[in-house]
Amino acid sequence: MTDALDQIFVTTKQFLVAFLAGLFPPAWQPLATLLISAVVMVAAIIGVFATLFAITTVLERKGLGRMQNRHGPNRVGIPFTQIRLAGFGQPAADGIKALIKEDVVPVAADKVVHFLAPVVMVVPVILAYAVLPVGRNMVALDLDAGVLFFFAVGGAVELAVFMAGWSSRNKYALLGAMRAIAQMISYEIPLILAAVPVIMIARSLSTTGIIAAQAGQAGFLPAWFVFTPWGFAGFVLFMIAATAESNRSPFDLPEGESELVAGYFTEYSGFKFALFFLAEYLGLFVISGLAITLFLGGWHAPFPWLAWLPSWFWFFVKLLGLIFVFIWLRGTLPRLRLDQLMNFAWKFLLPLTLINLLTVAVWHYLSASGWRWAVCVLMVIVPYVALGRGLWGHRRVRKRVYRYAE
Repeated sequence: MTDALDQIFVTTKQFLVAFLAGLFPPAWQPLATLLISAVVMVAAIIGVFATLFAITTVLERKGLGRMQNRHGPNRVGIPFTQIRLAGFGQPAADGIKALIKEDVVPVAADKVVHFLAPVVMVVPVILAYAVLPVGRNMVALDLDAGVLFFFAVGGAVELAVFMAGWSSRNKYALLGAMRAIAQMISYEIPLILAAVPVIMIARSLSTTGIIAAQAGQAGFLPAWFVFTPWGFAGFVLFMIAATAESNRSPFDLPEGESELVAGYFTEYSGFKFALFFLAEYLGLFVISGLAITLFLGGWHAPFPWLAWLPSWFWFFVKLLGLIFVFIWLRGTLPRLRLDQLMNFAWKFLLPLTLINLLTVAVWHYLSASGWRWAVCVLMVIVPYVALGRGLWGHRRVRKRVYRYAE
């Protein structure tokens, strides 16, 4: 029963593919099976994560409302009734509004590029889901170089951002695009370097191989990479860089409302704007999914006595946990200045990720003992303190003096 529930989506997909391919002549069935399988997997990915996107937007708005001592969305419900659905009808109302709003395109805009930018933004994000295992035997494309494929398709997002900013013929959109590209390129380097230690220890670029390397227990703890000194440091560095890559607070400078109106999608409205909004959250989910794959054991349960729950259940529990952290950061931290943003990437994150590579090498070659833990913990903590003091230590905190007009 447990195995049947765990593999229910795999079984359903196999049944649908076999049934639909059987409608074709025998000579066409191999090609039909391949195409139908691809369509079913893409539809499943879009359906599941688009639904998660709708739920997350409500939870984020209600969560931020709680943090700010106010109510979140609580009005939209079933039309012509008094049923309010606790605000969970808001995504449907927002989606309908985006579909029926007028698509306004500036007169001076490059209309073809302006149209293609949101499409180019969404497609690479959906492609990245292909190598993300969401459960046992639940990966659309099990590549030997899955992590490399993930980062390769993710690099196309910068192109979409530039297309959106340049084609709008708007100074705010262009400035927002320039900021976004500089930020994404700067933080993409520590993001990739934070994932390299996992690849070194797992000896695989395959996402399924990395998850397999984290199976079992290491003493009383799960054998997840996050429960090692280099793994914990890599996880924290990866999540900080992922926050900046996703343009989430406190790294949301490209969308600085007080300076740039709405950033690179200032001149977008209607369905195109909704595509940018969708791409932002889908990107947040997929980068969180990669963090789960690399550091949190993927779809593995934390303890053997919890393995009776479906593997996909544990993946989505971990995913919702990381999404809560992103929401918490948005409601807690103020936006950084541009100089602070770039200094943090190049003078703090990048050196720490390089030192973490050395730490994982030492961890690999030292025998398992308390000394290995002590040496690796020191190799993580000492550079963190030294770089932190070097970055912020010269800025003395002085008592603020207020000058009043006489």
